[in-house]
Amino acid sequence: MAVSSEANRLASASARGDLTEVENILQNGGNVNERNVFGRTALQVMKLGNPAIAEVLLQANADPNVRDPLGGLTVTHDTARDGYEDTLRVLVDHGADVNLLDSDGNLPLHLAAREGNLDVVKFLIERTSQPLLKNLKGQTAYDLAKMHNRLSTAQWIEEYMHFQN
Repeated sequence: MAVSSEANRLASASARGDLTEVENILQNGGNVNERNVFGRTALQVMKLGNPAIAEVLLQANADPNVRDPLGGLTVTHDTARDGYEDTLRVLVDHGADVNLLDSDGNLPLHLAAREGNLDVVKFLIERTSQPLLKNLKGQTAYDLAKMHNRLSTAQWIEEYMHFQN
């Protein structure tokens, strides 16, 4: 199947954070879920710290739960790992599933905790159906935070879980 030049243009504009170009392509009939030459959608490659780009793509019916061909990550995993709570909120508001696992068995919560993104952890923990879930290596979000010396995040998770029981 040939990839359209529009899919590549939309993905490139999204990755650059060029909101005007993204809007123009979509207004002219660009397919928001078409994959670029690398097999990724515009939402998957968007500039993560740009909730306006996410909003426009999602309003055009971008699928927030599409998986990356490598690692099974969703854009929610990427956003949680990189600590963009504002973009994560937009994704969740448009149906992103925070309970999807990547190919290593990690939830977005695991990745946020591993990187010490405490605001994202706080946002995700109440929206995650199994916040104590172990990944394929047997590690919880708390374990990853502690292992990677994200001590304030580990402490917060520990206290949160203590008060949930």
